[in-house]
Amino acid sequence: QVQLVESGGGLVQPGGSLRLSCAASESIFSFESMGYYRQAPGMQRELVAQIRRVGSSQYGDSVKGRFTISRDNVKNTVYLQMNSLKADDTGVYYCNAQSARSGREYWGQGTQVTVSS
Repeated sequence: QVQLVESGGGLVQPGGSLRLSCAASESIFSFESMGYYRQAPGMQRELVAQIRRVGSSQYGDSVKGRFTISRDNVKNTVYLQMNSLKADDTGVYYCNAQSARSGREYWGQGTQVTVSS
C-alpha cells in the first residue's frame, strides 16, 4: 500500500514563505506524477502544482511565479516551496500521486496552511 506522508504546514503571515514535503513509501519513479492540491473551506479541491516522472511541471494559475515544486529522487520526496503567500492560499494541502502502472491515485493525509496576520 502506497503511503504519502506530508509535513511542513502551519501559520504564516502574508508575504511569508513555507515549504511542504511529501515523502512516498516507494520510488517516485513509480508514479506518473506527484503534486499538491489544496482545498479551502466551501471550495472544491484544486491543483496547486504537479511534477511528472519525466521532470516537467505545471502550476495552478493563482500560484505561478510564487510556488515551486521540486523532488529529491533519493529521498522519494516532493517539495513545494511557497513564497509571497497570500490569504487566498489558506487551505488544506494534499499530496497526490498517480501510479504509472495502474493509474490509481493516492492521497496524503493533508496539511493545514493558514496565511493570516
